[in-house]
Amino acid sequence: MAKNEIDDVSGVETTGHEWDGIKELNNPLPRWWLWTFYACIIWAIGYVIYYPAIPLIEGSTMGISGVTNRSLLHEELTRVEASKASLVSRIDSTGLEDIRGNEELFRFAVAGGSSLYKVNCSQCHGSGAQGAPGYPNLNDDDWLWGGDLDSIYLTIKHGVRNVDDDDARQSEMPAFGDDVLEPVQIADVTQYVLQLSSQEHDATAAKSGAAIFAENCAVCHGDDGKGGREFGAPNLADALSLYGNTADTIATQIAKPKHGVMPAWGLKLTEAEVKQLTVYVHSLGGGEQAATQ
Repeated sequence: MAKNEIDDVSGVETTGHEWDGIKELNNPLPRWWLWTFYACIIWAIGYVIYYPAIPLIEGSTMGISGVTNRSLLHEELTRVEASKASLVSRIDSTGLEDIRGNEELFRFAVAGGSSLYKVNCSQCHGSGAQGAPGYPNLNDDDWLWGGDLDSIYLTIKHGVRNVDDDDARQSEMPAFGDDVLEPVQIADVTQYVLQLSSQEHDATAAKSGAAIFAENCAVCHGDDGKGGREFGAPNLADALSLYGNTADTIATQIAKPKHGVMPAWGLKLTEAEVKQLTVYVHSLGGGEQAATQ
């Protein structure tokens, strides 16, 4: 075999490879680099043997250790669940008012309820519970079904207008635009509702709308328009509105009302979790005292 030529400048043998007149010198890799490379190969073989490493169609090889991040997480979650089991049990067997009055249980319920809220409720009510059109604000004092602990508990556990829970809260506003009221009557009632909430309105139309309201709406919303929680009928005398409080949104809700649906969380969450959510929502700022107090 012919020997490769020696480079005239460096005196190093070439490999015989040449590109555009540039010849490659046959310089060996540094010894430290080679030993590092060999060590990495040995380490990789050991890793594959000891840890789960090689992907398979379903799962992977488990290795000698059988330890995975998922198994470590499961162990950690098991420890956490065990550490709070006694508090969960106490929450489950303790009344809402007693939970609210016990500092330890209250802190635990609010912390747990906050986590449950982020997972299950924030998608509709917002990350800060501020609500959105069609989804109530849970921070204020305006409640359709009541804001004391028992009322909030019932709403969370059974939901609203769902078909999954026989005890779901039920209410339905008639579509007054479907041959019940004439368009001009709806316009007059709209002006009366604006008057009730102290907004700019047509006084003449509102006077006519008051009579229409008394005949068609007062049975649920009350003679003064302040609502009826037994029906989930909103208070029309404040500036808050679930679907908007402009003339257009009010008229639309009278003619073709929207009816939101809330899941029955008691079918998905445990009793203790429903109680934690209840205490958390009640603590947001709009919670009320029980009616009997």
